[in-house]
Amino acid sequence: MKHGKKYTEAAKLVDRAKFYEPEEAVALVKKTATAKFDETIEVHIRTGCDGRHAEQQIRGAVVLPNGTGKTVKVLVFAKGDKLNEAEAAGADYVGGEELIPKIQNDGWLDFDVVVATPDMMGVVGRLGKVLGPKGLMPNPKAGTVTMDVTKAINDIKAGKIEYRLDKSNIVHVPVGKASFTEEALQQNFDALMEAIIKARPSALKGQYLRSVTLTSTMGPGIKVNAAKL
Repeated sequence: MKHGKKYTEAAKLVDRAKFYEPEEAVALVKKTATAKFDETIEVHIRTGCDGRHAEQQIRGAVVLPNGTGKTVKVLVFAKGDKLNEAEAAGADYVGGEELIPKIQNDGWLDFDVVVATPDMMGVVGRLGKVLGPKGLMPNPKAGTVTMDVTKAINDIKAGKIEYRLDKSNIVHVPVGKASFTEEALQQNFDALMEAIIKARPSALKGQYLRSVTLTSTMGPGIKVNAAKL
């Protein structure tokens, strides 16, 4: 794969053989983010889990202390008083059954997170084939199936992110933007890693964190010393 000049220059700053301390990695990932836009800083965590076994699945959510740097659009499925509560809490879109054809037939997906009250999950379940593959299906473990829609919306708007294993047993999570200070990125990284470590499945034998890599949208990967985490 051919890389551009900026990537090549940024890659020279990174020692591929070295495992960096978290503070060093955070400082370096900011230096290697040289694109003209505000790049997203991501963490990729390769685990020793086998996601084919339910007891080794990892899924949850964590509120990053300094947010993600991204404006998140929230859709809430609710009825009755909960519709008004969701609107008052700042949901971008609120509705019920009438939204199903708009999403299913018209391909409307102008939202980043879906929250639903438990009594609406029968309705939302019909969207499984559309929302599931995009990782948008509400889930109790992620706090997106709840009667407390105000808390759910506030947390999401404050910088709550979901983490889950992909098919390769890797977790991919954004922890901020290149424009963040080192301190803000470090705090977000620490909050994420604390949540991931707590989420270690009790059924897992052997090494949990195989590798941890920090990267910006267009930059090279920086290996973090997972032993220190």
